Amino acid sequence: MIRIATDIGGTFTDLVAFNEATGELLTGKASSTPGDFARGVMNSIDHATITLQAASDFVHGCTVVINAVTQRAGVRTALITTQGFRDVLAIGRGNRPDMYNLRTAKPEPFIPRRHRFEVRERVDFRGAVLVPLQLADLDPIIAQCRADAIEAIAICLLHAYAHPQHEQQCRAYLAERLPNIPISISSDITGEWREYERTSTVVLNAYVQPITDRYLTNLEAALAATVCAASHT
Repeated sequence: MIRIATDIGGTFTDLVAFNEATGELLTGKASSTPGDFARGVMNSIDHATITLQAASDFVHGCTVVINAVTQRAGVRTALITTQGFRDVLAIGRGNRPDMYNLRTAKPEPFIPRRHRFEVRERVDFRGAVLVPLQLADLDPIIAQCRADAIEAIAICLLHAYAHPQHEQQCRAYLAERLPNIPISISSDITGEWREYERTSTVVLNAYVQPITDRYLTNLEAALAATVCAASHT
């Protein structure tokens, strides 16, 4: 059996394979293909002359996510949060790389204000419900998401690390009405305190999720097609 590891870089896609029976190491290198990263992975497999049917493990590293973030090339994303906390993503923290520079400018949030929405609900830091969730508040948000062709939704409600049920209820309500839009909730992604950190993390997850899904789907299809073609030769 062969264990395969591949990694996509900015210029090249590299592959290393280990034959467990013989101890042989195989390598492959191909140009990365930004338009379709899966093609570069398949080319590196071809260069290493590996038979995929013999693979027992396939480990893969890629820059798809970091590229989408650094290039701000993610999908059109919406944020749903607790009433009064719409601007947490923009306010962030007071940290500045140059603390005495009065002209320091923060990066623009990954989600513009018009796509940051609020729902009525309130939970304290112990998880006690102070204001019950008003699911009806989601109805105009759903209409706006459809009108603006939103491709992903992030949900981050106040103190959801202590009481995730409101986020879960929001996700279920939205999923039923927007079945083709992936939804990320902060209590699943990072169930920890600090509102800005939790909000920014779940936003980034939603921002890149459709891109990652498409890439992995394409790669899986390419690998399966190669295995299928080889089995018929």
